[in-house]
Amino acid sequence: MRFSTTVMLGGKTATGLVVPPEVVGALGAGRRPPVTVTLRGHSYRSSIASRGGQYMIPLSAEHREAAGLAAGDDVEVDVELDTRPRTVDVPDDLAAALDATPAARERFDAMAYSQRLQHVLAVTGAKTDETRARRVAAVLTAMHNR
Repeated sequence: MRFSTTVMLGGKTATGLVVPPEVVGALGAGRRPPVTVTLRGHSYRSSIASRGGQYMIPLSAEHREAAGLAAGDDVEVDVELDTRPRTVDVPDDLAAALDATPAARERFDAMAYSQRLQHVLAVTGAKTDETRARRVAAVLTAMHNR
């Protein structure tokens, strides 16, 4: 399904794409459908969500750059319902730490895709081994506190 929109700036750097309500309805998957988004030949997986009374698709800096877009640009957007399973590749060190505590692994696996991804990105985004180890420990603590 194709629609036209403008890349909207929300805050200092966050951008998103306003999705017409009729597009969300035509997808037939509720108010927060998982979608594959294609902009100028660049595709990525996301979800449509309601923000401030509008349906929006987030557009990260990585995807803006890959599509050659900036805030304020008009763009043709192709979206299709994404029915593929949402999986997160857990790095070996985090996986080993989770596996060492079965209850933590169970809680981690029960989390929503976006929550698991947030934890994994925190670990993989560490610049030093010490920071990475602290972040792995923080994930374990978060699983114990759930």
